[in-house]
Amino acid sequence: MMPKVLEKVENEEEANFYEKEELIEFLECAKKEVNFKAYVLFRLLAFSGFRKGEALALTWSDIDFNKNTIRVNKALARGKDGLILQPPKNKKSNRVVDMDEKTLSILKEWKSEQKVNLKILSLQNLKKKQLVFNNQKNEFTQPSKTTRWLTHIQNKYGLRKITTHGLRHTHCSLCFEAGMSMKEVQDRLGHKLFKRR
Repeated sequence: MMPKVLEKVENEEEANFYEKEELIEFLECAKKEVNFKAYVLFRLLAFSGFRKGEALALTWSDIDFNKNTIRVNKALARGKDGLILQPPKNKKSNRVVDMDEKTLSILKEWKSEQKVNLKILSLQNLKKKQLVFNNQKNEFTQPSKTTRWLTHIQNKYGLRKITTHGLRHTHCSLCFEAGMSMKEVQDRLGHKLFKRR
């Protein structure tokens, strides 16, 4: 049996994405919270278009701060015995994505904070390939946590509800708004190109 990829869209009744102004407000609210890791994750999802499972599988070695790119070559999935890494959804999902400097700067800030946190927990040298979004045991973050973080921010600040996957939709919408072609957006998001018959 194939592991279940961590993709779930809970509520598609409303538009499951934020407009540009809504995204700015959401990220400003997320930044005010104590949970800096959640803010960094949500910023990354909104500015990269990554799937939640792809973001939670990232290691620091996947990020090239000199070239301003992030390599996606794995995804977190739920296997029979818990969380596992597997290749992305399809061949197109294995990709290198150009990133904006502001998001990379925020990731650097998180990397420094994470180092301090790991040192406090005596976990700083535990892994060769350090996860970007680790949990308190320096293991995979449970995907359900992202929904709790998102809902907390939306409820606290009275924001319109979208899902974590909705941040991927938000990115897609903003790419089209910026004038990117369908093929460019599909390449960036790791979508298969659909051929007409």
